[in-house]
Amino acid sequence: MIFKHVGDDRPYPAYDLTTRDWSAVEPREVRLDHITTTRSTLDLHTLLADDSTIYGDLFPHVVAWSGELYLEDGLQRTLRAALQGRTTIHARVFDPANDPLPSGEAA
Repeated sequence: MIFKHVGDDRPYPAYDLTTRDWSAVEPREVRLDHITTTRSTLDLHTLLADDSTIYGDLFPHVVAWSGELYLEDGLQRTLRAALQGRTTIHARVFDPANDPLPSGEAA
């Protein structure tokens, strides 16, 4: 098993974090088998591209919600790590219950 669960949606409220907001979240190590995906499909062209992270963050984005970790962005990078035999990744984990929204707004 690569992921804890493969989901099709986000069970948490939308948090419109900008790229700058996400970059302020310090990356930490996360076990792949603790992550639930929020998408069940991916584009193989993106997965296999040599420059798949050139326009995005190098770290996947994870939202902690109700004691679970949900992969918000970075499915291709995370799956690539799993195919390389890795059991952990470094990801930016945002916990809306414990981290204030960077904009200072309430969810």
